[in-house]
Amino acid sequence: MEPIIEFFQLLSSFLWGWPMIILLLGTHIFLTFRLRIPQRKLLTGIRLSIKKDPGASGDVSQFGALATALAATIGTGNIVGVATAVALGGPGAVLWCWLTGIFGMATKYAEGLLAVKYRVHDKDGHTYGGPMYALERGLGMKWLAILFAVFTALASFGIGCTVQANSIALLASETFGIPTWIVGLFVCGLAACVILGGVKAIARVCTVFVPFMALLYVVGCIVILCLNGAYVWPAIQLIVNAAFNPEAAGGGFVGATVMMAARYGIARGLFSNESGMGSAPIVAAAAQTRNPVRQALVSSTGTFWDTVVICALTGIVLVSSIIAYPDITYADGAALTKVAFSKIPYVGAPLLTFGILTFAFSTILGWSYYGESAVNYIERRKSNRFYRILYIVALFFGSIINLDIIWNIADCMNALMTIPNLIALLLLSGVAAQETKKYLWSNRLDDEMQEY
Repeated sequence: MEPIIEFFQLLSSFLWGWPMIILLLGTHIFLTFRLRIPQRKLLTGIRLSIKKDPGASGDVSQFGALATALAATIGTGNIVGVATAVALGGPGAVLWCWLTGIFGMATKYAEGLLAVKYRVHDKDGHTYGGPMYALERGLGMKWLAILFAVFTALASFGIGCTVQANSIALLASETFGIPTWIVGLFVCGLAACVILGGVKAIARVCTVFVPFMALLYVVGCIVILCLNGAYVWPAIQLIVNAAFNPEAAGGGFVGATVMMAARYGIARGLFSNESGMGSAPIVAAAAQTRNPVRQALVSSTGTFWDTVVICALTGIVLVSSIIAYPDITYADGAALTKVAFSKIPYVGAPLLTFGILTFAFSTILGWSYYGESAVNYIERRKSNRFYRILYIVALFFGSIINLDIIWNIADCMNALMTIPNLIALLLLSGVAAQETKKYLWSNRLDDEMQEY
Protein backbone atom coordinates (compact mmCIF):
# COMPACT_ATOMS: atom_id res chain seq x y z
CA MET A 1 0.00 0.00 0.00
CA GLU A 2 2.89 2.38 0.59
CA PRO A 3 3.50 3.16 -3.13
CA ILE A 4 -0.23 3.78 -3.62
CA ILE A 5 -0.44 6.07 -0.60
CA GLU A 6 2.63 7.96 -1.76
CA PHE A 7 1.20 8.32 -5.27
CA PHE A 8 -2.06 9.88 -4.06
CA GLN A 9 -0.17 12.13 -1.64
CA LEU A 10 1.91 13.47 -4.51
CA LEU A 11 -1.14 13.78 -6.79
CA SER A 12 -3.10 15.61 -4.08
CA SER A 13 -0.21 18.02 -3.47
CA PHE A 14 0.03 18.69 -7.22
CA LEU A 15 -3.71 19.15 -7.77
CA TRP A 16 -4.10 21.48 -4.77
CA GLY A 17 -0.88 23.36 -5.46
CA TRP A 18 -0.48 26.96 -6.55
CA PRO A 19 -2.01 26.49 -10.03
CA MET A 20 -5.34 25.35 -8.51
CA ILE A 21 -5.25 28.06 -5.84
CA ILE A 22 -4.58 30.74 -8.46
CA LEU A 23 -7.29 29.34 -10.77
CA LEU A 24 -9.91 29.29 -8.01
CA LEU A 25 -9.04 32.67 -6.54
CA GLY A 26 -8.75 34.13 -10.04
CA THR A 27 -12.24 32.83 -10.86
CA HIS A 28 -13.58 34.38 -7.66
CA ILE A 29 -12.12 37.78 -8.55
CA PHE A 30 -13.12 37.57 -12.23
CA LEU A 31 -16.74 36.72 -11.43
CA THR A 32 -16.90 39.40 -8.75
CA PHE A 33 -16.29 42.11 -11.35
CA ARG A 34 -17.95 40.30 -14.30
CA LEU A 35 -21.20 40.18 -12.32
CA ARG A 36 -20.81 43.74 -10.95
CA ILE A 37 -20.00 42.74 -7.36
CA PRO A 38 -23.10 40.73 -6.37
CA GLN A 39 -21.73 40.69 -2.80
CA ARG A 40 -23.39 44.11 -2.46
CA LYS A 41 -26.74 42.31 -2.31
CA LEU A 42 -25.82 40.18 0.73
CA LEU A 43 -28.69 41.51 2.85
CA THR A 44 -31.13 40.80 0.03
CA GLY A 45 -29.83 37.24 -0.16
CA ILE A 46 -30.26 36.77 3.60
CA ARG A 47 -33.80 38.16 3.41
CA LEU A 48 -34.71 35.85 0.51
CA SER A 49 -33.22 32.83 2.29
CA ILE A 50 -35.78 32.99 5.07
CA LYS A 51 -38.77 33.67 2.79
CA LYS A 52 -40.81 31.10 0.95
CA ASP A 53 -41.40 31.44 -2.77
CA PRO A 54 -44.99 30.17 -3.10
CA GLY A 55 -45.91 28.63 -6.41
CA ALA A 56 -42.32 28.29 -7.60
CA SER A 57 -41.16 24.93 -8.97
CA GLY A 58 -38.63 22.86 -7.03
CA ASP A 59 -38.36 20.12 -4.41
CA VAL A 60 -37.29 22.04 -1.28
CA SER A 61 -37.52 25.60 0.01
CA GLN A 62 -34.74 28.08 -0.64
CA PHE A 63 -33.78 27.92 3.04
CA GLY A 64 -33.85 24.12 2.89
CA ALA A 65 -31.46 24.15 -0.06
CA LEU A 66 -29.17 26.62 1.73
CA ALA A 67 -29.24 24.60 4.96
CA THR A 68 -28.39 21.38 3.09
CA ALA A 69 -25.50 23.10 1.31
CA LEU A 70 -24.27 24.52 4.63
CA ALA A 71 -24.58 21.07 6.20
CA ALA A 72 -22.08 19.75 3.67
CA THR A 73 -19.88 22.85 3.80
CA ILE A 74 -19.63 23.57 7.52
CA GLY A 75 -17.33 20.84 8.79
CA THR A 76 -14.30 20.12 10.91
CA GLY A 77 -12.30 22.34 8.54
CA ASN A 78 -14.03 25.36 10.07
CA ILE A 79 -12.54 24.43 13.44
CA VAL A 80 -9.38 22.35 13.11
CA GLY A 81 -8.69 23.42 9.52
CA VAL A 82 -8.42 27.11 10.44
CA ALA A 83 -6.15 26.21 13.35
CA THR A 84 -3.91 24.24 11.00
CA ALA A 85 -3.71 27.23 8.66
CA VAL A 86 -2.67 29.45 11.59
CA ALA A 87 -0.12 26.88 12.78
CA LEU A 88 1.47 26.57 9.33
CA GLY A 89 1.04 30.06 7.88
CA GLY A 90 0.86 32.25 10.96
CA PRO A 91 -1.95 34.56 12.12
CA GLY A 92 -1.99 36.31 8.72
CA ALA A 93 -3.54 33.19 7.19
CA VAL A 94 -6.84 34.20 8.83
CA LEU A 95 -7.06 37.39 6.74
CA TRP A 96 -6.34 35.52 3.50
CA CYS A 97 -9.00 32.94 4.43
CA TRP A 98 -11.50 35.75 5.07
CA LEU A 99 -10.72 37.53 1.80
CA THR A 100 -11.18 34.24 -0.06
CA GLY A 101 -14.66 34.01 1.43
CA ILE A 102 -15.54 37.57 0.39
CA PHE A 103 -14.59 36.99 -3.25
CA GLY A 104 -15.89 33.40 -3.18
CA MET A 105 -19.42 34.68 -2.66
CA ALA A 106 -19.49 35.73 -6.33
CA THR A 107 -18.53 32.23 -7.47
CA LYS A 108 -21.14 30.62 -5.24
CA TYR A 109 -23.65 33.12 -6.66
CA ALA A 110 -22.78 32.13 -10.25
CA GLU A 111 -22.95 28.41 -9.39
CA GLY A 112 -26.44 28.78 -7.94
CA LEU A 113 -27.62 30.84 -10.89
CA LEU A 114 -26.44 28.36 -13.52
CA ALA A 115 -27.80 25.43 -11.50
CA VAL A 116 -31.33 26.86 -11.63
CA LYS A 117 -30.96 28.16 -15.19
CA TYR A 118 -30.13 24.71 -16.62
CA ARG A 119 -32.04 22.43 -14.25
CA VAL A 120 -34.56 19.88 -15.53
CA HIS A 121 -37.89 18.51 -14.28
CA ASP A 122 -39.20 15.00 -14.76
CA LYS A 123 -42.81 14.08 -15.46
CA ASP A 124 -43.48 13.74 -11.71
CA GLY A 125 -42.28 17.26 -11.05
CA HIS A 126 -38.95 16.35 -9.42
CA THR A 127 -36.09 18.75 -10.07
CA TYR A 128 -32.48 17.95 -10.98
CA GLY A 129 -29.52 20.19 -11.65
CA GLY A 130 -25.93 21.09 -10.95
CA PRO A 131 -22.71 21.58 -12.94
CA MET A 132 -23.29 18.39 -14.95
CA TYR A 133 -26.52 19.83 -16.40
CA ALA A 134 -24.88 23.21 -17.04
CA LEU A 135 -22.04 21.47 -18.88
CA GLU A 136 -24.44 19.34 -20.94
CA ARG A 137 -27.24 21.81 -21.66
CA GLY A 138 -25.30 25.05 -21.62
CA LEU A 139 -22.09 23.99 -23.34
CA GLY A 140 -22.94 20.69 -25.03
CA MET A 141 -20.06 18.99 -23.17
CA LYS A 142 -21.79 15.83 -21.97
CA TRP A 143 -18.51 13.93 -21.71
CA LEU A 144 -17.18 16.53 -19.28
CA ALA A 145 -20.48 16.47 -17.40
CA ILE A 146 -20.12 12.70 -16.91
CA LEU A 147 -16.55 13.16 -15.68
CA PHE A 148 -17.76 15.71 -13.14
CA ALA A 149 -20.48 13.31 -11.97
CA VAL A 150 -17.98 10.44 -11.60
CA PHE A 151 -15.56 12.56 -9.56
CA THR A 152 -18.42 13.84 -7.40
CA ALA A 153 -19.74 10.34 -6.69
CA LEU A 154 -16.25 9.15 -5.71
CA ALA A 155 -15.66 12.25 -3.58
CA SER A 156 -18.92 11.65 -1.71
CA PHE A 157 -17.62 8.36 -0.36
CA GLY A 158 -14.39 10.07 0.72
CA ILE A 159 -14.71 13.57 2.14
CA GLY A 160 -18.46 13.28 2.70
CA CYS A 161 -18.75 9.78 4.12
CA THR A 162 -15.85 7.66 5.39
CA VAL A 163 -13.60 10.55 6.42
CA GLN A 164 -16.37 12.20 8.48
CA ALA A 165 -17.42 8.91 10.06
CA ASN A 166 -13.81 8.23 10.99
CA SER A 167 -13.49 11.67 12.63
CA ILE A 168 -16.63 11.06 14.68
CA ALA A 169 -15.56 7.55 15.73
CA LEU A 170 -12.04 8.57 16.76
CA LEU A 171 -13.22 11.62 18.70
CA ALA A 172 -15.93 9.64 20.52
CA SER A 173 -13.42 6.89 21.31
CA GLU A 174 -10.77 9.30 22.64
CA THR A 175 -13.23 11.45 24.59
CA PHE A 176 -15.74 8.94 25.94
CA GLY A 177 -13.94 5.60 25.54
CA ILE A 178 -16.65 4.17 23.25
CA PRO A 179 -15.40 1.46 20.84
CA THR A 180 -15.27 2.73 17.26
CA TRP A 181 -17.49 -0.08 15.94
CA ILE A 182 -20.29 0.93 18.34
CA VAL A 183 -19.95 4.55 17.25
CA GLY A 184 -20.02 3.37 13.63
CA LEU A 185 -23.28 1.50 14.14
CA PHE A 186 -24.82 4.49 15.87
CA VAL A 187 -23.78 6.87 13.06
CA CYS A 188 -25.14 4.44 10.45
CA GLY A 189 -28.49 4.20 12.21
CA LEU A 190 -28.81 7.95 12.70
CA ALA A 191 -27.82 8.70 9.10
CA ALA A 192 -30.15 6.03 7.71
CA CYS A 193 -33.13 7.66 9.42
CA VAL A 194 -32.49 10.79 7.36
CA ILE A 195 -30.77 9.71 4.14
CA LEU A 196 -33.27 7.00 3.18
CA GLY A 197 -35.96 9.70 3.06
CA GLY A 198 -34.26 11.48 0.17
CA VAL A 199 -33.62 15.17 -0.38
CA LYS A 200 -36.81 16.38 1.30
CA ALA A 201 -35.98 14.49 4.52
CA ILE A 202 -32.37 15.72 4.41
CA ALA A 203 -33.51 19.32 3.88
CA ARG A 204 -36.06 19.10 6.73
CA VAL A 205 -33.43 17.88 9.19
CA CYS A 206 -30.79 20.34 8.01
CA THR A 207 -33.23 23.25 8.28
CA VAL A 208 -33.42 22.66 12.05
CA PHE A 209 -30.03 21.06 12.72
CA VAL A 210 -27.65 23.40 10.88
CA PRO A 211 -28.78 26.73 12.40
CA PHE A 212 -28.74 25.16 15.88
CA MET A 213 -25.23 23.68 15.65
CA ALA A 214 -23.78 26.78 13.98
CA LEU A 215 -25.39 29.15 16.51
CA LEU A 216 -24.12 27.09 19.45
CA TYR A 217 -20.59 27.13 18.05
CA VAL A 218 -20.73 30.88 17.35
CA VAL A 219 -21.93 31.53 20.91
CA GLY A 220 -18.97 29.49 22.19
CA CYS A 221 -16.58 31.60 20.10
CA ILE A 222 -18.16 34.82 21.40
CA VAL A 223 -17.75 33.61 25.00
CA ILE A 224 -14.04 32.98 24.40
CA LEU A 225 -13.68 36.42 22.81
CA CYS A 226 -15.32 37.95 25.88
CA LEU A 227 -12.86 36.10 28.11
CA ASN A 228 -10.03 37.31 25.87
CA GLY A 229 -11.60 40.78 25.61
CA ALA A 230 -8.38 42.73 26.13
CA TYR A 231 -6.67 40.76 23.37
CA VAL A 232 -9.32 40.80 20.62
CA TRP A 233 -8.30 44.10 19.00
CA PRO A 234 -4.57 43.26 19.24
CA ALA A 235 -5.42 39.91 17.62
CA ILE A 236 -7.19 41.61 14.71
CA GLN A 237 -4.25 43.98 14.26
CA LEU A 238 -1.83 41.07 14.33
CA ILE A 239 -3.87 39.15 11.74
CA VAL A 240 -3.80 42.12 9.35
CA ASN A 241 -0.11 42.91 9.90
CA ALA A 242 1.01 39.27 9.74
CA ALA A 243 -0.81 38.75 6.43
CA PHE A 244 1.80 40.97 4.77
CA ASN A 245 4.63 40.63 7.29
CA PRO A 246 4.36 37.25 9.06
CA GLU A 247 7.43 37.93 11.19
CA ALA A 248 5.38 40.60 12.96
CA ALA A 249 3.79 37.70 14.83
CA GLY A 250 7.12 36.93 16.49
CA GLY A 251 7.84 33.77 18.44
CA GLY A 252 7.55 30.56 16.48
CA PHE A 253 6.11 32.37 13.47
CA VAL A 254 9.40 34.10 12.64
CA GLY A 255 10.09 31.56 9.89
CA ALA A 256 6.75 32.21 8.20
CA THR A 257 6.53 34.10 4.90
CA VAL A 258 3.84 36.07 3.09
CA MET A 259 3.59 33.21 0.60
CA MET A 260 3.01 30.69 3.40
CA ALA A 261 0.36 32.86 5.05
CA ALA A 262 -1.40 33.38 1.72
CA ARG A 263 -1.13 29.76 0.64
CA TYR A 264 -2.54 28.19 3.80
CA GLY A 265 -5.14 30.91 4.35
CA ILE A 266 -6.43 30.85 0.77
CA ALA A 267 -6.35 27.04 0.60
CA ARG A 268 -8.31 26.74 3.85
CA GLY A 269 -10.87 29.29 2.69
CA LEU A 270 -11.32 27.60 -0.69
CA PHE A 271 -11.61 24.14 0.80
CA SER A 272 -13.92 25.23 3.60
CA ASN A 273 -16.59 27.10 1.65
CA GLU A 274 -16.41 24.88 -1.49
CA SER A 275 -17.01 27.88 -3.75
CA GLY A 276 -16.01 26.72 -7.22
CA MET A 277 -16.01 23.04 -6.33
CA GLY A 278 -19.44 22.44 -7.85
CA SER A 279 -21.05 20.64 -4.93
CA ALA A 280 -23.46 23.23 -3.51
CA PRO A 281 -25.22 24.02 -6.84
CA ILE A 282 -26.47 20.42 -6.96
CA VAL A 283 -28.88 21.11 -4.12
CA ALA A 284 -29.39 24.76 -5.13
CA ALA A 285 -31.03 23.43 -8.31
CA ALA A 286 -33.72 21.74 -6.21
CA ALA A 287 -34.81 25.01 -4.57
CA GLN A 288 -38.31 26.40 -5.00
CA THR A 289 -37.47 29.72 -6.63
CA ARG A 290 -39.16 31.85 -9.26
CA ASN A 291 -35.96 32.79 -11.10
CA PRO A 292 -32.24 31.87 -11.07
CA VAL A 293 -31.00 35.08 -9.47
CA ARG A 294 -33.10 34.72 -6.34
CA GLN A 295 -31.51 31.35 -5.56
CA ALA A 296 -28.09 32.65 -6.63
CA LEU A 297 -28.31 35.35 -3.97
CA VAL A 298 -29.38 32.81 -1.37
CA SER A 299 -26.55 30.46 -2.34
CA SER A 300 -23.96 33.23 -2.00
CA THR A 301 -24.91 33.68 1.65
CA GLY A 302 -23.65 30.15 2.31
CA THR A 303 -20.06 31.26 1.70
CA PHE A 304 -20.67 34.31 3.87
CA TRP A 305 -21.83 32.25 6.85
CA ASP A 306 -19.23 29.53 6.41
CA THR A 307 -16.06 31.56 5.85
CA VAL A 308 -16.70 35.25 6.45
CA VAL A 309 -18.40 34.53 9.79
CA ILE A 310 -17.51 31.10 11.21
CA CYS A 311 -13.94 30.74 9.91
CA ALA A 312 -13.17 34.38 10.81
CA LEU A 313 -14.53 33.94 14.34
CA THR A 314 -12.49 30.78 14.77
CA GLY A 315 -9.36 32.57 13.57
CA ILE A 316 -9.80 35.53 15.94
CA VAL A 317 -10.46 33.12 18.83
CA LEU A 318 -7.25 31.22 18.10
CA VAL A 319 -5.01 34.27 17.61
CA SER A 320 -6.39 36.10 20.66
CA SER A 321 -5.79 32.93 22.70
CA ILE A 322 -2.19 32.76 21.49
CA ILE A 323 -1.66 36.35 22.65
CA ALA A 324 -3.53 35.88 25.92
CA TYR A 325 -1.84 32.61 26.82
CA PRO A 326 1.76 32.65 25.53
CA ASP A 327 2.28 29.10 26.80
CA ILE A 328 -0.12 27.73 24.15
CA THR A 329 1.57 25.58 21.55
CA TYR A 330 0.59 26.42 18.00
CA ALA A 331 2.61 23.77 16.19
CA ASP A 332 -0.42 21.45 16.06
CA GLY A 333 -3.72 22.85 14.82
CA ALA A 334 -5.90 20.36 16.72
CA ALA A 335 -4.00 20.95 19.98
CA LEU A 336 -4.28 24.72 19.53
CA THR A 337 -8.04 24.49 19.11
CA LYS A 338 -8.45 22.28 22.20
CA VAL A 339 -6.41 24.62 24.39
CA ALA A 340 -8.31 27.69 23.18
CA PHE A 341 -11.73 26.18 23.92
CA SER A 342 -10.60 24.73 27.25
CA LYS A 343 -10.40 28.31 28.52
CA ILE A 344 -14.21 28.29 28.80
CA PRO A 345 -14.77 26.92 32.31
CA TYR A 346 -16.51 23.53 32.49
CA VAL A 347 -18.22 23.61 29.09
CA GLY A 348 -15.37 24.55 26.73
CA ALA A 349 -14.10 21.05 25.94
CA PRO A 350 -17.60 19.52 25.63
CA LEU A 351 -18.64 22.40 23.36
CA LEU A 352 -15.68 21.78 21.05
CA THR A 353 -16.42 18.05 21.00
CA PHE A 354 -20.08 18.69 20.24
CA GLY A 355 -19.13 21.14 17.49
CA ILE A 356 -16.79 18.70 15.75
CA LEU A 357 -19.26 15.80 16.05
CA THR A 358 -22.24 17.75 14.71
CA PHE A 359 -20.27 19.48 11.96
CA ALA A 360 -18.97 16.11 10.76
CA PHE A 361 -22.43 14.52 10.85
CA SER A 362 -24.01 17.39 8.95
CA THR A 363 -21.37 16.96 6.23
CA ILE A 364 -22.41 13.30 5.94
CA LEU A 365 -26.02 14.33 5.25
CA GLY A 366 -25.25 16.99 2.67
CA TRP A 367 -22.76 14.94 0.68
CA SER A 368 -25.07 11.94 0.53
CA TYR A 369 -27.39 14.00 -1.67
CA TYR A 370 -24.53 15.27 -3.82
CA GLY A 371 -23.24 11.77 -4.47
CA GLU A 372 -26.66 10.32 -5.22
CA SER A 373 -27.44 13.16 -7.63
CA ALA A 374 -24.19 12.49 -9.48
CA VAL A 375 -24.89 8.76 -9.76
CA ASN A 376 -28.44 9.43 -10.89
CA TYR A 377 -27.18 11.77 -13.62
CA ILE A 378 -24.97 9.02 -15.00
CA GLU A 379 -27.72 6.38 -14.82
CA ARG A 380 -30.57 8.78 -15.72
CA ARG A 381 -32.53 7.83 -12.61
CA LYS A 382 -34.62 9.98 -10.27
CA SER A 383 -33.73 8.14 -7.05
CA ASN A 384 -31.25 5.50 -6.05
CA ARG A 385 -31.93 3.44 -2.93
CA PHE A 386 -28.93 1.20 -3.66
CA TYR A 387 -26.59 4.21 -3.47
CA ARG A 388 -28.13 5.31 -0.16
CA ILE A 389 -27.65 1.87 1.37
CA LEU A 390 -24.08 1.62 0.05
CA TYR A 391 -23.33 5.07 1.48
CA ILE A 392 -24.67 4.05 4.89
CA VAL A 393 -22.62 0.83 4.89
CA ALA A 394 -19.52 2.83 3.95
CA LEU A 395 -20.09 4.97 7.05
CA PHE A 396 -19.54 1.92 9.24
CA PHE A 397 -16.34 0.85 7.53
CA GLY A 398 -15.10 4.42 7.64
CA SER A 399 -15.51 4.32 11.41
CA ILE A 400 -13.29 1.30 11.99
CA ILE A 401 -10.49 1.39 9.39
CA ASN A 402 -7.38 3.51 8.84
CA LEU A 403 -8.12 6.22 6.31
CA ASP A 404 -4.73 7.64 5.39
CA ILE A 405 -5.13 6.73 1.73
CA ILE A 406 -8.83 7.74 1.68
CA TRP A 407 -7.97 11.27 2.78
CA ASN A 408 -5.62 11.73 -0.15
CA ILE A 409 -7.95 10.10 -2.68
CA ALA A 410 -10.78 12.33 -1.46
CA ASP A 411 -8.62 15.43 -1.88
CA CYS A 412 -7.80 14.35 -5.44
CA MET A 413 -11.45 13.75 -6.32
CA ASN A 414 -12.44 17.16 -4.93
CA ALA A 415 -9.82 18.84 -7.09
CA LEU A 416 -10.84 16.87 -10.18
CA MET A 417 -14.51 17.80 -9.80
CA THR A 418 -13.50 21.45 -9.41
CA ILE A 419 -11.86 21.67 -12.84
CA PRO A 420 -14.99 20.87 -14.97
CA ASN A 421 -17.07 23.14 -12.77
CA LEU A 422 -14.68 26.07 -13.27
CA ILE A 423 -14.80 25.47 -17.03
CA ALA A 424 -18.60 25.78 -16.91
CA LEU A 425 -18.44 28.91 -14.73
CA LEU A 426 -15.94 30.70 -16.94
CA LEU A 427 -17.47 29.75 -20.30
CA LEU A 428 -21.00 30.51 -19.11
CA SER A 429 -20.08 33.70 -17.25
CA GLY A 430 -21.76 35.69 -20.03
CA VAL A 431 -25.03 33.86 -19.39
CA ALA A 432 -24.69 34.53 -15.66
CA ALA A 433 -24.02 38.21 -16.35
CA GLN A 434 -27.03 38.43 -18.68
CA GLU A 435 -29.37 36.82 -16.13
CA THR A 436 -27.98 39.04 -13.37
CA LYS A 437 -28.62 42.16 -15.45
CA LYS A 438 -32.11 40.96 -16.35
CA TYR A 439 -33.32 40.21 -12.81
CA LEU A 440 -30.99 41.86 -10.29
CA TRP A 441 -29.79 45.15 -11.74
CA SER A 442 -33.13 45.80 -13.49
CA ASN A 443 -35.01 45.37 -10.18
CA ARG A 444 -37.05 42.42 -11.46
CA LEU A 445 -36.31 39.90 -8.71
CA ASP A 446 -40.01 39.06 -8.41
CA ASP A 447 -40.38 38.07 -12.08
CA GLU A 448 -41.03 34.47 -13.02
CA MET A 449 -38.39 32.79 -15.18
CA GLN A 450 -39.02 30.92 -18.35
CA GLU A 451 -37.65 27.40 -17.81
CA TYR A 452 -34.78 26.59 -20.17
